[in-house]
Amino acid sequence: MSTLTRTFTKINGWLTALGSFAQSPLLLFVRLYWGWQFMQTGWGKLHNLAHVAEFFTTLGIPAPGPTALFVGCVEFFGGLLLILGLASRLAGLVLTGNMFVAYFTADREALFSFFSNPGKFYGADPYTFLFAAVLVLILGPGWISLDTFLAHRKADRACNFSTAHESNG
Repeated sequence: MSTLTRTFTKINGWLTALGSFAQSPLLLFVRLYWGWQFMQTGWGKLHNLAHVAEFFTTLGIPAPGPTALFVGCVEFFGGLLLILGLASRLAGLVLTGNMFVAYFTADREALFSFFSNPGKFYGADPYTFLFAAVLVLILGPGWISLDTFLAHRKADRACNFSTAHESNG
């Protein structure tokens, strides 16, 4: 192996370790920041349901009143779940779907310009919300989350049960 190859391998190893170390703090930041943003937009919708329903009517969304309430709750409680890191992938899935519907109903032209004019797609209001939701959906909440805490607690209980069962058997 040449010196250049060893150097590149060593640098790649450092960058991989750094990326692995930074993943959970990055996911925590995404969850906190965008969870808060989702909560704020949901809260705003829930406190202005008549205006949101009126806007949904102009978009041709069926049952605009109940839909406004539903979307407000999805955004508020989905954002709260992101912040807590609880049911994170489920929240990410529901919020991703919500943002695709937002694109389809309110920014359809931007959605369909994904390939032809990407700037229009990522310049649309739902983009950063969608991106954050997809990140959490795909990568999970990271180590700093209630999901991780509960998973470790469940694993500890299973291990303790197994150990106790073996010693009693």
